[in-house]
Amino acid sequence: MQPDWYPAWRDEAFEQLTAKNARLAKDFRLGSWSRYDYDLTAGKLVFSDQSGVKVVSEIQTADSTSGKAGNWLWAWANSNLPGDLLSDAKLVRSFGEEKGVDDLAQAYVDDTGGDLEALGWELTAAMVRVCNALGAYRSPRGEGGALYLVFKTIRWAN
Repeated sequence: MQPDWYPAWRDEAFEQLTAKNARLAKDFRLGSWSRYDYDLTAGKLVFSDQSGVKVVSEIQTADSTSGKAGNWLWAWANSNLPGDLLSDAKLVRSFGEEKGVDDLAQAYVDDTGGDLEALGWELTAAMVRVCNALGAYRSPRGEGGALYLVFKTIRWAN
């Protein structure tokens, strides 16, 4: 169940995320680096080229889509993730519970629209909006799934 206002709010969140990610692409050349690595224990996502690390960010996990299961799993419901990376996802869950938005308050969200990547971006956009994050990044995973990460800080490497 979703409140009447939620679809428009979610669409606005997606537009905001698109603008934030475009700004990150412009300011930090995200999308152009030859390599990226994330360390969920350290809570970092770094972008590199052949000469070394260029951009360093602190992250939180939104969580992941599963092509095999055809759904999204919120980070706060994933026992495999470090607790330090779950605070933003927990804020989203609280927001969802308070406002009656099931997609934000339940652990799993099924892909009923047939576009798992779009679902992942929509839910990540909601997290970016609720938590005022700087943007988000999608890391593909096996079997058509992906891990969605949100930027808390981002800077050029020294």
